[in-house]
This record gives sequence, structure tokens and C-alpha cells, in this order.
Amino acid sequence: MSVDPESYDADLLWEEFHGVVNMTSEELRAQLLADAAGEDATFPPETDLGLDELGRGVLHVLTKRKTDLTKDDLDTMRQVVDLVETLDNRTDDEARRLQLSVGHDPLRAT
Repeated sequence: MSVDPESYDADLLWEEFHGVVNMTSEELRAQLLADAAGEDATFPPETDLGLDELGRGVLHVLTKRKTDLTKDDLDTMRQVVDLVETLDNRTDDEARRLQLSVGHDPLRAT
């Protein structure tokens, strides 16, 4: 079910989201798969391959047009923007890994 973009200020959120997500979908997918593989490079049997839920949501949003966004998509986008703003481009290992898992590489941020 699509939502009315006007009711959620989707235009602004779309711009913010695409401003903080500075990795391609291919780069994000590779990052999520590497994180899911962990030390032993095996995947769990679940269909989501153990991928970060928010990261999967970002991948999903990246495949959509603005007019096709759902409320869940907008919630995902808001979470990503808030997370990146909260971490403020920190580059310590833990913060960078967290940001990479949602498509933001703080080392690329200007």
C-alpha cells in the first residue's frame, strides 16, 4: 500500500535519506553479506541470510521510486537519517560498522 507523500513530507525525507546513504545498493548488499557471514563465513538457514533488518529495509527502499513508498519505507528512511545524524560521521570501528550497515560510509562524507 503506497502512502500519500504529502502527508509524511516524503520529499524532504527522500532528500535527507539519499543524502546520507552514500553507498550503492551493491556496496551495501556486499557489506551486509560480509557482516552476516562473520568469522566463519557461513550463513544461517533463515531466508534473510542473517542480514541486518534495517539494512535490508534500506536495500528495499533503494529499489523504489518516491511515489511507491509505504509508511514502513518512510519509517526506515527516518531511522537511517536519525541514526547517521546521531553518530555524526564518527569513524571509530563500532560506529562505522553500524553506519555501513545502513548504507552510510562516514569516510566518504564531506
